[in-house]
Amino acid sequence: MEYVTLGKTGLKVSKIGLGGIPIQKIDAEGTRTLMHKLSDRGVNYIDTARGYTVSEEYLGYALEGIRDKFVIATKSMARTREAMAADIKKSLCNLKTDYIDIYQVHNPSMEQLDQVLAKDGALEALQEAKKDGKIGHLGLTAHSVEVFERALDLDWVETIMFPYNIVESQGEELIAECRKRNIGFIDMKPLAGGAIENGTLALRYICSNPNVTIVIPGMAEEHEMEENIKACLDSSPLSQAELDEIRKVREQLGTNFCRRCNYCAPCSAGISIPNVFLFAGYLNRYDLGEWARSRYSTLQAKASDCIECGVCETRCPYHLPIRKMMKECAEQFGE
Repeated sequence: MEYVTLGKTGLKVSKIGLGGIPIQKIDAEGTRTLMHKLSDRGVNYIDTARGYTVSEEYLGYALEGIRDKFVIATKSMARTREAMAADIKKSLCNLKTDYIDIYQVHNPSMEQLDQVLAKDGALEALQEAKKDGKIGHLGLTAHSVEVFERALDLDWVETIMFPYNIVESQGEELIAECRKRNIGFIDMKPLAGGAIENGTLALRYICSNPNVTIVIPGMAEEHEMEENIKACLDSSPLSQAELDEIRKVREQLGTNFCRRCNYCAPCSAGISIPNVFLFAGYLNRYDLGEWARSRYSTLQAKASDCIECGVCETRCPYHLPIRKMMKECAEQFGE
């Protein structure tokens, strides 16, 4: 296994880590088996979240006796001090540990980030937990380029997690900036939520970018683990055939794939367009229908609220047929 330093955290992590979303598809014993196999192969980084239903709990059970072999990262969507303190306590309990290596603010909007940073905001609880030795390092995850850019200037942010893959390159310049500022960059959605079928190609593309510190594909089965590790450790240059396939993937997905750049905002009906597409991706590709529906239900405005004004389409740099896609999402979620 190849190990890298995760930015200013100083943590030595495997080039590939475990994305914890698919843990929800297996049981506690299956998770234990997977974790032991990952440990045997030298993978030492785990990503999970309070919002991933049973993921933290299964991992806590699975890591008994081998906790010291892993760097654990989790995250919370709490925005206030009180709520974040409660989530940190819950994470420690679920993961059966007295110490979490990295705790992240989970995908805040610009307005929510203001709340996190304000008096009695979530950051106060995170910093207190860090002072008490319950958390080692702090980070932030984002789907918005705007939030990513702002996070670079926050002195407490040691890691940033953001989507980057063959068809989502909107954060490429900011990823390079992470390296310049010694902020660990954690790459999520390497297969674009399952939209990219050739996992080996997807991971080789990502690992060819020296600014990516670590990539965390979701894994639930041993064969996935072996294929992903092999791809990430193959440092040979991308072949012409691979470059041609990358171009084809972009052509196939480029006309109907949301990159979550958020240039379409604000929606006249108050719909969070990128989040609708994000949850639809989970629904259709990850085999996590119940979880996708529960996340979708938290949106104040749903796909069916679209008034078809078309303003969003004039702003979309990828010329997506957003109105048509909204109708499809509404149908998929049974509206």
